Amino acid sequence: MLSIGSNAPALTLPDHEGRPFRLADAWHDAHVVLFFYPKAHTSVCTKEACAFRDALASVTAKGAVIIGISSDDIATQQDFRTMYQLPFVLLSDAEGHAASAYGTRTFFGMMNGRVTYVIERGGIIRGAYSALLHSDAHVQQALRSLEGQGSV
Repeated sequence: MLSIGSNAPALTLPDHEGRPFRLADAWHDAHVVLFFYPKAHTSVCTKEACAFRDALASVTAKGAVIIGISSDDIATQQDFRTMYQLPFVLLSDAEGHAASAYGTRTFFGMMNGRVTYVIERGGIIRGAYSALLHSDAHVQQALRSLEGQGSV
């Protein structure tokens, strides 16, 4: 994982509609809650994405946007977003560039880890949290970091 205080990698990845999305553009105007999840449509990942969806008002009230990233292809990201009415951008990291740049661990070489970063305006990492099975904790830790209650 990347450490708090370090610069967030400014990558460009395709979004759920296949358009190029520059992460640096997102943190230019707002704080960013960037969550990496292993695989769309799995139980824990669905629970996590829906928890972020349900916390959207709290996150935006703190001047932040939510962005999700997984290794799923664009079509899967679009389907996942539509099926669960996820009102935020989902990025496809099919080649693993973001997972590598952000230091998300792979488990048994089969899937990426579950990591959430809070990135402040300007691209500095304010918080980082990793827990593979505790999806709800990612939302709570991100909110704590946005509230300035220490690093997540």
